[in-house]
Amino acid sequence: MARLTRDVQHAAAMIRGGGLVAYPTEAVFGLGCDPRNELAVHRLLTAKHRLPDKGLILIAADFSQLAPFLRPVEAALQARAMATWPGPVTWLWPCRPDVPPWLTGDRDVLAVRMTDHPLAADLCHQAGRALVSTSANRSGEPPARDAHTVQQTLGKLLDTILEGDTGGRDKPSEIRDLVTGDIVRDG
Repeated sequence: MARLTRDVQHAAAMIRGGGLVAYPTEAVFGLGCDPRNELAVHRLLTAKHRLPDKGLILIAADFSQLAPFLRPVEAALQARAMATWPGPVTWLWPCRPDVPPWLTGDRDVLAVRMTDHPLAADLCHQAGRALVSTSANRSGEPPARDAHTVQQTLGKLLDTILEGDTGGRDKPSEIRDLVTGDIVRDG
C-alpha cells in the first residue's frame, strides 16, 4: 500500500526509480511517473484501466523539461502556449518522431502543460524531468480530489501519495490544439 507523505524529495526519488506516484494538481489528484520508463507508464495505464491509444499528458515545471519531446514550432505558436503557462491549459503540441507511442497513443501530437501548482512543479523540479500526469482514478470514475480518496481507491497500486491540497479548480485543465487554437476539452 502506498505511503502517504508530504515529502516531495521522497516522491521524486520514487519517480526516478520507476515508481508510480499520486500528487495534487490544479483541480484533481494526478498519477505520475517517468514518461521515458515504459514499464512505469504501462503500470500506470493498468492501474487506471486505461487503453494506451488515448495518449497521456506530460506536466513540467519549465519548458526545458518538455522540449526534448516536442517539435520546434513557429515563434507565434510557441508564444500562444507560453502566454497560458504556467497554468491550467494543456496544449496538443506536434511531437518529435522518437516520442514513444505509450505517451502519444495513436497521434502525432503530445499533450503538455507547464503546471502552476506549487507541489506538482516542485515534484517535477526534484525529479529533474517532466512527468506523466493523468487523473488519479480508474477510467470512467470520478477523479480523486484528496489524498485519502486516492489511498482508498488506488493506494495498493502506488508507491507513494504526495499529500497536499489541489489548486481548487472545479474542472481539469483545458486542452487546446496548438496549431489550430481549437479547444478540445473545456477546462
